[in-house]
Amino acid sequence: MNIDLTSLHSHTVDKIDITNTYSIPKEFFGTTGVKKLDNIKVDGFIYLSPKEDDINQEVDSISCKIEGNMLIEDSISLEPVEYPFSIEYDDIIEENCKKNENTLDIFSFLWENIVLEVPLQFTKVKDFSKFRGDGWRLVSENELTESNNPFSELLDKMKEE
Repeated sequence: MNIDLTSLHSHTVDKIDITNTYSIPKEFFGTTGVKKLDNIKVDGFIYLSPKEDDINQEVDSISCKIEGNMLIEDSISLEPVEYPFSIEYDDIIEENCKKNENTLDIFSFLWENIVLEVPLQFTKVKDFSKFRGDGWRLVSENELTESNNPFSELLDKMKEE
């Protein structure tokens, strides 16, 4: 979805309100692990601000809050889980604006900021006992660091050296 910036660039308005609810299309997800991104709430506006190195020139800037839930795969159970996120964003958006067309592709902008919030690993599993097999079982971080760690003797010897 492109947002028309013509009225802002012609100084007809001081800012453009971008408050809305968006759904990011699946073609943006790629290999990120995100399965679904619906009802992303964006509350903010686009405005012109003075360029840092030249006060006489203005650049497109944005100030917004992006909130929502992404559906991702649980790192342990591989079941889909909702992961909440919230982003405060206030910056220059020149890279995302199409200068010749005076538009901003809001989906590209949103995705570039949301993808930074995708966790590398996330789990809601509390009971690790059901994750076991023939000669193996999944252990928690706490269980690993306790005295029943099979490598504790080796670690003690390494600390002595």
